[in-house]
Amino acid sequence: MTQTILVLAEEALTHPDLLNLQTLQGDEPAEVVILIPEERNESVLGQFFRHLGLLEVGEAFRSFSADDRRQDEVEARTALEQSLQLLSREGFSASGHTTTGDPVDALVEEAGTRAAVQAMVITRPHALADTFHTDWANQAQDKLGIAVLHVYAGTGFIGDS
Repeated sequence: MTQTILVLAEEALTHPDLLNLQTLQGDEPAEVVILIPEERNESVLGQFFRHLGLLEVGEAFRSFSADDRRQDEVEARTALEQSLQLLSREGFSASGHTTTGDPVDALVEEAGTRAAVQAMVITRPHALADTFHTDWANQAQDKLGIAVLHVYAGTGFIGDS
């Protein structure tokens, strides 16, 4: 029987992310269902400090300007399309969609409609949310009855969830 792995990702998957999925999948074939939020739920202050931490001073101050929701939707759909193409090329059975509203609630809803055995949350590091355990992986772990692995995008580093 094919297992289902749910993936909640902030951005398009990369090859290192696929290696993490292959490790998680093991020897059994798995269907991957990827969810990518259309809305950036990172707080303005969180964005500001993230950009400052990366020495992106101009971007830090631009984070105080109004979000362009339409651009976020386009970026989410593009990220989903790229992720599904990459998964398909690597031999994964994959499907997915973009989400609106709370991404963790979307993950919980998806878990309720499928026989998911595990979930993976793939994000960039978020200093405040990760430190105070309010990141998506910790929230999902609290709401789901399945294992949730938090991996930082494009790396093999595991978040503390």
